Amino acid sequence: MNDTATAADTNVEIRATYLAAEDMKLAASLLYQAYHDDPVFLEIFNGDKEDYEQRLRASIREELGVFWQAKQPMVGLYLGEAMVGVACLNGPDDGVGFERFWHWRLKMLLSAGYFSTKQMMEKERIIMSAVPLKKFHMLSFIAIHPLHQHHGFGHYLMAAVNTVLEEHPDSEGVAVYATNDKYREFFKDVDYEYIEEVQVGKVSGALMLHYRGDKND
Repeated sequence: MNDTATAADTNVEIRATYLAAEDMKLAASLLYQAYHDDPVFLEIFNGDKEDYEQRLRASIREELGVFWQAKQPMVGLYLGEAMVGVACLNGPDDGVGFERFWHWRLKMLLSAGYFSTKQMMEKERIIMSAVPLKKFHMLSFIAIHPLHQHHGFGHYLMAAVNTVLEEHPDSEGVAVYATNDKYREFFKDVDYEYIEEVQVGKVSGALMLHYRGDKND
């Protein structure tokens, strides 16, 4: 993948490409900012505890490590040389699902704690089992840099996610779990269809699906 466009107001190239190893640290930082106040993560990692931020950072770092080792698609969006967005997907071949690598589980137990690790596993199991498709991508993480939000970069990033889907003809679509109205409206605007409300712990969110373009062909 190497999708490019040009920002009309700056004439700076916008580029979407798969992340390289050297991009992981910056990607983790963007995701941490995006998910710091996410209700699911606040519940799983006990947002009222003093070490919440430390455990959230550790979890995101370990998650990205698993995506990298399993060769799952991680897409970076760049404005010139600056990373302004990132999206991480679980592929349709179950390389990363709720059945995690044993060494990842061990690291999570050490960094996030047994209860939080168990809740992360349960979160994924609940969401993925609710998807009414056999083979699909799951959009697990998505973030746009706070300074570049509301400028259309989210749409560029989702176009790159669509490219990932096109590169995998065995995948029926992309699923996402949206936990607030802002995210629901955004995904609706980029052609994601509401499926149902899914309860994860005390948090309710919308399971939404983008079907591949040829689903009715």
